[in-house]
Amino acid sequence: MGIKRGNPREGADNVQTGAELARQAELDREMPEQLVARARTEGLNLVGENGLLKGLVKLVLEGALEAELSEHLGYERGDRAGAGSGNSRNGTSKKTVLTDVGPVDLEVPRDRAGSFEPQIVPKHTRRVEGFDEAIVSLYAKGLTTGEIQAHLAEIYGMEVSRDLISRATDKVAIELDAWRQRPLDRVYAVVMIDAIVIKIRDGAVANRPVYIAVGISLEGERDVLGMWVGSGGEGAKTWMTWLAELKNRGIQDVLIACCDGLKGLPESIQNIWPLADVQLCVVHMVRASLRFASTKDWSVLAKELRQVYTAVNADAAEARFAEFEAEWGDRYPALIATWHRSWEHFVVFLRFPPEIRKVVYTTNMIESLNSRFRQATRRRGHFPTEEAALKVLYLVIRDRRPNQPNVTGQTRNWKTAINTLAGFYGDRVTDNQ
Repeated sequence: MGIKRGNPREGADNVQTGAELARQAELDREMPEQLVARARTEGLNLVGENGLLKGLVKLVLEGALEAELSEHLGYERGDRAGAGSGNSRNGTSKKTVLTDVGPVDLEVPRDRAGSFEPQIVPKHTRRVEGFDEAIVSLYAKGLTTGEIQAHLAEIYGMEVSRDLISRATDKVAIELDAWRQRPLDRVYAVVMIDAIVIKIRDGAVANRPVYIAVGISLEGERDVLGMWVGSGGEGAKTWMTWLAELKNRGIQDVLIACCDGLKGLPESIQNIWPLADVQLCVVHMVRASLRFASTKDWSVLAKELRQVYTAVNADAAEARFAEFEAEWGDRYPALIATWHRSWEHFVVFLRFPPEIRKVVYTTNMIESLNSRFRQATRRRGHFPTEEAALKVLYLVIRDRRPNQPNVTGQTRNWKTAINTLAGFYGDRVTDNQ
């Protein structure tokens, strides 16, 4: 059998092509460094009216438009193949588009038949892809439309109307609506409900609670399930409406629901999911009860209450609380009454081993999310509408994990926890994994 030998010239061409590609890649890497070096040497700006980046964007966009037209016509500029083809180039038209580096003046090529439909910069488009995203990113950081307008004018030299900014952020409302209606899992191991207070104008500016429901799926993923703006006086009827919304979106069972004892909420949870164990957030309970005590006693009271909620079981907790009541009951009867009213839903987590208690005894899992919410809302002062507030909060959630906008993370040591839960809840866990 003979050996087939390649053409030596073909090998040389391949080597040459590889070298050219390597050189091109090197040039691509060097271009940003060269732009910065030139800007420093010549005292030029990278952005702004005469910035180098604007010139580069202009070259790239016009080059892309020219390539699109060549593909549309079927021949390159100057190619004789175009003679008698029935369509040809017909000069250019001027167009200004808004980009991430400022307004760029383009020469858009035309064809005589008027059939050219560019895709890079479509007809009637006044801003290129990425510009709206830049506006939304600033909006998500808590900037008002006026501040975004001033920022674009200062940094990029753009004069952008507030109406254009509003239209860009209006797209978020459509996305938010779809997100709030998306299907949910059939069973959640844990659902936690907490609230953050923000200022919203409703005639007058007032503090309004925004309730956030976060679920831990049977796979251990923490999902933001929903958000609702309240009036501050929510009762069982309102909670039933919101929880029924979650059920209609797919949640048929919840193993453990953790909340802070909001009026009507524990009862509503058990009406919607009768098998759910309702656990009151211990941290909220301690904070709420300490309001009835003198601040000078807070550290001692908190230390002694810790012995109650870290007891080995419900009986031990009850015995320790009896001692606490004997010591402090005469001085702070309202504090003691707070624990008595909540005792039924407080002791739920004490029947679980430590790996489950860590997950369900507090809603602090939502605190890191609330912290990012506060950063985004603090600088705005107040929101003009409920929808405006929800849009910013949604963007905070979305921008943390763009590919999974509702997922906020994985619960630690979940394999151990879910196996323990399976021991307590049986086929409610095993049949839905």
